[in-house]
Amino acid sequence: MEYQQEREQLATAARRLAAEGLVHGTAGNASVRVGEVALVTPTGAVLGDIAPADISAVDVESGEVRAGPSPTSELAIHLRAMRTHGAGAVVHTHSPKACAAGCVVEELPVVHYAMTLFGGPVRATPYLTFGTPELAEAALAALEGRSAALLSNHGAIVLGEDIGHAVDLARLLE
Repeated sequence: MEYQQEREQLATAARRLAAEGLVHGTAGNASVRVGEVALVTPTGAVLGDIAPADISAVDVESGEVRAGPSPTSELAIHLRAMRTHGAGAVVHTHSPKACAAGCVVEELPVVHYAMTLFGGPVRATPYLTFGTPELAEAALAALEGRSAALLSNHGAIVLGEDIGHAVDLARLLE
């Protein structure tokens, strides 16, 4: 199987996100960039049970699925974050505290020195329907100059250099 090592890393990260309570059931997704390919968790996948063979391979530029099942419904956020912000990995959680914060603040201030890793206050998008181009656009705007954003009434999106870094930032945000 092509990209075996990267698929294993992504599957391990997805299971870690579930084990740490940052995603529940099928809520949440993750991706890693390998050159011109994005390896992405598939739509409807239970992240706590995901295996390397379950990972979708998608062309970063066109969004065309090269191998595997249908990718997450939030594919546009992942691909555009990779193209626009140079993300090596993207993690989207539905973690309890990030969901709650996204319901009540427009911006999460830097309240701890470790939060400087986000590049400044964490902005929240307005509420927009999941999986839509409008949500992808709002998320990218909120991520400008940042490595994390809250998705109002939805969850959070975090960008990392690699999948381990992105998971660590998602844990920090929570």
